[in-house]
Amino acid sequence: MNMTNSEYQNRKAVALGDFDGMHLAHKTVVTGAGDVVIYCVNNRFSLLQKSIFERRYKNCVFADFAAIKDLSGEEFIKQIILGEYGARAVLCGFNFRFGRGALNSAMDMRRYLEKYDVWVRILEAQYYENEPISSTRIRKAVAGGNIKAANAMLGYNFTFESVVEVGDKRGRTIGFPTINQHLPAGLTVPKYGVYESAVYIAGKRLQSFTNIGVRPTWRVSEPLAETHIFNFDENLYGKTVQVELVRYLRGEKIFNDKQELKRQLSYDKSSII
Repeated sequence: MNMTNSEYQNRKAVALGDFDGMHLAHKTVVTGAGDVVIYCVNNRFSLLQKSIFERRYKNCVFADFAAIKDLSGEEFIKQIILGEYGARAVLCGFNFRFGRGALNSAMDMRRYLEKYDVWVRILEAQYYENEPISSTRIRKAVAGGNIKAANAMLGYNFTFESVVEVGDKRGRTIGFPTINQHLPAGLTVPKYGVYESAVYIAGKRLQSFTNIGVRPTWRVSEPLAETHIFNFDENLYGKTVQVELVRYLRGEKIFNDKQELKRQLSYDKSSII
């Protein structure tokens, strides 16, 4: 079928993938057509929470993986790609697999859909420091404290949000009040330590630093994210606050007393502002 440039640009497209984190390589998959349905096949949210994902990508659809995992490749194409979405174009990465047992490749998708005059665009790998960008590689960088590399591959700062909980208020006693948050379930846990960070409150981006870990000085067993927001002392208890990690500063330390801890926190802050 011959198409004009206008028709070619505007036909409906379905982008297929796992999209964990929607990193730079994923973003090449979801571009290239005027109306892209982002179909998240296997919903894993270890790098970007579903709540944030949904706000950023209004056109995303989350598959019921249990309902599609046993479909053959042909059944998946007929029932989902053609039947449910009536796709005129499909976009996927070079390593996309589908169908029961992940037996089918992106090239299989192209060969099958050509018969239905559906164009399939297969995107090649995107690279960072001479290696392909992947969610697995980013998770490893986050867990290893290499947050700058993770952010470079994501194309944005590693971000999470959760409800601010009432803490023990020990930070206030040394002039460094914090907001305390549990890390979202399923999210890759960053390497324990202190990070330069930023929080978003009422649409404003505020500088901060965040300790992620178990606070060995206080001997707390369950890991928390504790964020000190610069020049801010409002009550945020019960509110959902978004935090992004910018740069890894140092590992967790055990301090002999409050004054030693205060000196270290003052140094951490001075290294950011």
